Amino acid sequence: MKELESRYLERLSELYPSIAKASMEIINLQAILNLPKGTEHFLTDIHGEYEAFDHVLKNGSGSVRRKIDEVFGNTMSSRDKQTLATLIYYPKEKMDRIKKTEDNMEDWYKITLYHLIEVCKRAASKYTRSKVRKALPPEFAYVIEELITMRPEVLDKEFYYSSIINTIIRIQRAEPFIIALSELIQRLTVDHLHIVGDIFDRGPGPHIIMDKLIKYHSVDIQWGNHDVLWMGAAAGQRGCIANVIRICARYGNLDILEDGYGINLLPLATFAMNTYDNDDCKQFALKGVSDMTAVETILEMRMHKTISVIQFKVEGQTIKKNPGFKLESRNLLHKIDYEKGTIEIEGKTYELLDSNFPTIDPKKPYALTKEEEEIMERLERAFLNCQKLQEHMRFLLNKGGLYKVYNGNLLYHGCVPLKEDGSMKSVRIYGRSYKGESLYEVLESYVRKGFYAVDMKEQERGKDMMWYIWLHENSPLFGKDKMATFERYFIAEKETHKEKKNPYYRLLEDEKVVNGILREFGLSETESHIINGHVPVKTKDGEKPIKCNGKVLVIDGGFSRAYQKETGIAGYTLIYNSYGLILAAHESFESTEAAIEKESDIHSDSVVVKRVMDRKTVGDTDNGKDLKEQIEDLKILLAAYRSGKIAERL
Repeated sequence: MKELESRYLERLSELYPSIAKASMEIINLQAILNLPKGTEHFLTDIHGEYEAFDHVLKNGSGSVRRKIDEVFGNTMSSRDKQTLATLIYYPKEKMDRIKKTEDNMEDWYKITLYHLIEVCKRAASKYTRSKVRKALPPEFAYVIEELITMRPEVLDKEFYYSSIINTIIRIQRAEPFIIALSELIQRLTVDHLHIVGDIFDRGPGPHIIMDKLIKYHSVDIQWGNHDVLWMGAAAGQRGCIANVIRICARYGNLDILEDGYGINLLPLATFAMNTYDNDDCKQFALKGVSDMTAVETILEMRMHKTISVIQFKVEGQTIKKNPGFKLESRNLLHKIDYEKGTIEIEGKTYELLDSNFPTIDPKKPYALTKEEEEIMERLERAFLNCQKLQEHMRFLLNKGGLYKVYNGNLLYHGCVPLKEDGSMKSVRIYGRSYKGESLYEVLESYVRKGFYAVDMKEQERGKDMMWYIWLHENSPLFGKDKMATFERYFIAEKETHKEKKNPYYRLLEDEKVVNGILREFGLSETESHIINGHVPVKTKDGEKPIKCNGKVLVIDGGFSRAYQKETGIAGYTLIYNSYGLILAAHESFESTEAAIEKESDIHSDSVVVKRVMDRKTVGDTDNGKDLKEQIEDLKILLAAYRSGKIAERL
């Protein structure tokens, strides 16, 4: 052990080769510990709504507007503040409109630059110069640093700064400079972004969201069941592939696959048109689609039915291959009486709303036809070979996981599976039992095996486990006794549609249960919070996102347009800054165009969930713990230098 410590100190001495260097680093790190903690931004259940997501990211759930209010107070009108905020969100687009109405652009540039510099100073004030310097756009790095940094040696500061601004305007660089400042303010306002699951499905632009996240300066992702579904599809799991296509078809978003990811759906479309040529497919009507022609609509409805039937078949095959999943009750095709058009479920017979199944052989209901097999083989290759999709999934793997403990808070998408009495539910995974944190860890390990395992058996298990995570009652990302997809399509009786939630959702107000979950993940019962999404909070029915006296924050409030009638709002987001936790409830986002033209920011009602007595510093964060450990190591190095154990590298 001593030999290992000596080798470590030798390596550390290469970075800090003298007493002076090591001492200076201790001073620098200690200074960082006393800075205010950076702002964390939490979003969940985005479900492909890229315009609303992009706007909330730009405005930091109101953080940018709060910075403007802090800087200008009552010295600027509310209207002017909103114009400035809109400029920061969409600098190029807003300037294009301003130029059409503004008579004296030179004066406008000058006033605007002064305003942006002041906001930028406030946004940068909680960071070290080094961190701000790294965030600066290269083209304007030196000039911006001069403008936002106090220089005590400059006697006439006003003349110094105005001469810089006048030069920027004179050489016609005002507009790119304004864009650079605006983007810097956005960058500095939020230090770290948490996505608490479900980027994919329902909305039209998950691929656009992923492209933006890949470029974001600091982000982590807790996978949702819809994300893991897409990961399974990218790994080639057929049940996942069929579900992904079915959901895209259901919401009229097949162009995500065709245009966004370049996946060829023509063989599926051709087969659907031929197979269901005389079928109105009314049970497979699309949701929330208004800009399709009649021909496009009927084609997608037929594709919707085609892939749904294929899904029930390939899922049946997966269930047979994995008896340990104990999902035999979800195989329903063999329970259909194809002559009578009925199905028997739990001893009761129901009439089917649609009994046209030309591709199902009643004797072998889970067998694909030759054409269906060819389609699935093509789709499997397409998903596996799609470079953009694989890049997005690798990003999810690198930046994500099933849960995260961050700065004393526990983040996960769905639920911790519990028994009726609130104790952790034990779940069998490939012959071994797991519960609580160990369940999350083993499931996450299998997701990664589905992509990276060398052992082909383990890789196949990993692929099938992603499908399991998508819909199993014991999955912490689903947490219902069944996914009643078949029943909702084919049976009118609502009793068959009911999906019973895990006791977790009923026990969220039970402090004993919540404390048990926090302890399970090694967190404080008094200081920590659980932050999760998955099940929309029905605000219109009086449901509250803040539960268990503020220990649990459920922030899925309907970001997806498909949920907004159910929830009554357009989503919750959460801000955790140095002063505490702020929950924002958002109204519906009209459009990016309206946000620019009408300056219609997303209206948000903010609630302070927790305000700290003493402002949180970097020293109170996980990063602060790491910095303190570095300081202790450097102190040991100093002692080694001074004792002569290690020689300075002078």
